[in-house]
Amino acid sequence: MSLHPVARQLLDDAAASDQPNSHLLPVEVARDNFERMFAGMDVQEVASVEELVVATGEEHIPVRLYRPRAGGVLPLVVYLHGGGWQMGSLASHDGVCRAIANESGCAVLSVEYRRPPEAKFPTAPHDCFAALVWAVDHADQLAIDRTRIAVVGDSAGGNLAAAVSLLARDDDGPELACQVLIYPATTFDLDRGFDVELEGYVLFRDEVQWHMDAYFSTPEDAKSDYASPLDADLSGLPATFVLTAEYDPLGKAGLALVERLRSQGVPTEHRQYDGMIHGFVQFPDLFDDATVAIGDIGAFLQRHVGTA
Repeated sequence: MSLHPVARQLLDDAAASDQPNSHLLPVEVARDNFERMFAGMDVQEVASVEELVVATGEEHIPVRLYRPRAGGVLPLVVYLHGGGWQMGSLASHDGVCRAIANESGCAVLSVEYRRPPEAKFPTAPHDCFAALVWAVDHADQLAIDRTRIAVVGDSAGGNLAAAVSLLARDDDGPELACQVLIYPATTFDLDRGFDVELEGYVLFRDEVQWHMDAYFSTPEDAKSDYASPLDADLSGLPATFVLTAEYDPLGKAGLALVERLRSQGVPTEHRQYDGMIHGFVQFPDLFDDATVAIGDIGAFLQRHVGTA
């Protein structure tokens, strides 16, 4: 399918602008630019939004709990935001968390994990796993069902969601009902993980390399199972839904992860959204497929956490 015309216009506008790409900017400027993309967007109403704090050893990280309806005990989605590990926040992903809460009927806990370059790998996956464990330990206080928990993430957050599922399996952590990986980064071997034929379709290889250089202290870190799930032992992971976009340089590696999950016995669903670009799910005002994708995620979650 051809590239969606709105996506084409976005890419053309970006190419014609005088704003440098993220990897050519100081990280704080890149972060501010990322946040401005989502400022002022229309968001769905939910029953409640609560700001909370999770202790991760000696540090504390903010989390935000969304509830689609008042009262009662709800299943929980732990949501891990994208943004190349260095960017993104509770604010940038506020809209998608609200939409998933309403569509799935689950409470959603969005996690503000510590970011590189200030906090190197494995800080981010450990923060995300700590938030999962904290939520289960405080299930009664949060009015969530500790037996019906999912983890969801987009892009870098999809990578972190896979890492959390692996950590939960390996460290005897909470049992997960399912995971949803939205156009995830699956490997840091860019010869496999980045499709050069789609260079410049939102992402650039040099930009991904910039994120890698910030995220890892040593090249060996990038080979960890909790960094590159494509090369990990995936057996025993929960039911998985992988979403990919047709015009995404990370898409082929996402498809490779689907094949590997299935080959290792993990019940895995996949949908490619034709004509779409990396990041499309956060723009329902621009792409009808963003709303479709949220509906697909909601339906998958409902089936696996029991809200259907």
